[in-house]
Amino acid sequence: MAHRLLVRRIWTFSVKDIRCLPSSTAAIASSSFSTSLQSAPSRVSILSPSHTLSRALTHTPRREVSFNVQDSEDFTERVINSELPVLVDFHAQWCGPCKILGPRLEKAVAKQKGRVAMAKVDIDDHTDLAIEYGVSAVPTVIAMRGGDVVDHFVGIKDDDELDSFVSKVIGQ
Repeated sequence: MAHRLLVRRIWTFSVKDIRCLPSSTAAIASSSFSTSLQSAPSRVSILSPSHTLSRALTHTPRREVSFNVQDSEDFTERVINSELPVLVDFHAQWCGPCKILGPRLEKAVAKQKGRVAMAKVDIDDHTDLAIEYGVSAVPTVIAMRGGDVVDHFVGIKDDDELDSFVSKVIGQ
């Protein structure tokens, strides 16, 4: 888990942050960044004078079907401030029904092809969020649009019920 978080932090290190560094530090940062992520032959082409630093570090964001909430700030940024509707799956590692519902819910969200996002919140790690949203049993799924709760359900649903729930949330 810590490795994924570290890789995510490095991967999202933006060009803007590199440009703020002194020129010698930026050169070292770009060199070490590209050497850690590139093979030797491609490293030469990226560091050649014909490529600029911003071009070498461009990152095309990949829309993930779901994401794990890291903390309250992450929840605010990625769920409450999201322009897309977001399904928030409150779950626990020890919960058997949660392990069944999670993949089904991800599948239903994936069918919508980017029109809805899914956030996963472990209630043991983020008790404050569970209390704030009145989660008293798991699995609980809360649908949010524009920072407001628009719908929710508790427990397992079959695939058809999940598809209709997701469609209702996005307004189809």
